[in-house]
Amino acid sequence: MIKVICFDLDGTLLPMDTEAFIGEYLKALTPHVAPVMAAEQLFPLIWDATKTMIESDEANYTNAQVFERRFLEKSGLTRDQIWHIFDDFYENHFSSLKKYVEEAPYSRQIVQSALDRGYRVAVATNPVFPRAAIQERMRWAGVDDLVEWVSVYEETHWCKPHPNYYREVAQSMNVIPEECIMVGNDRQEDLVASTVGMTTYWVKQHRIDRGSPTFTPDGEGTMSELLSDIQNGNGIFAPASS
Repeated sequence: MIKVICFDLDGTLLPMDTEAFIGEYLKALTPHVAPVMAAEQLFPLIWDATKTMIESDEANYTNAQVFERRFLEKSGLTRDQIWHIFDDFYENHFSSLKKYVEEAPYSRQIVQSALDRGYRVAVATNPVFPRAAIQERMRWAGVDDLVEWVSVYEETHWCKPHPNYYREVAQSMNVIPEECIMVGNDRQEDLVASTVGMTTYWVKQHRIDRGSPTFTPDGEGTMSELLSDIQNGNGIFAPASS
């Protein structure tokens, strides 16, 4: 029996061109970091630390700890020299990036409809950002007050597409993976949830498909169709037979 619907954020609940958004994010961050580091140093360090975090299989370290350790090791800086700059940016300046995402006309209706149908809701976004940045993007999508749990890098230990990320999502919601539906736009990063037992739904807007590996979704549709499917109990959202 399905108990939880897990929604991806970027490209799903929050329509955006992820690659373009990341570019604008790095450009916005650069002047804040300039007193201690030039842009040509910052960008490779962030990408390297992010790659290390995504590839990490260290269950005893949070994603935040892995990122911080790698970034400081490679930059030669101390935490006191730079981390307050990152914290200030996310708390006070990240919100200016809202202009680089699209309107999310269906997202709140979709999440509310899931709740109305009795599902619990989690936002299963790739936890490569701090809590402040993820919560801000949830506000942009209009769902921040509806969601029971969200994956943030301070609390999680794996990233997409690691299967253990999805096991951790289910564990955090106190369910087993077979009791979850994962909804997302990325074939490799979201539909990999099927390998741990989750049912999957592939959203048609802003689709990302790198070609391999190929995972077949259990359901698919536009955001409008997803709303209708949840509201009407169609397909994978059909009530469990007694």
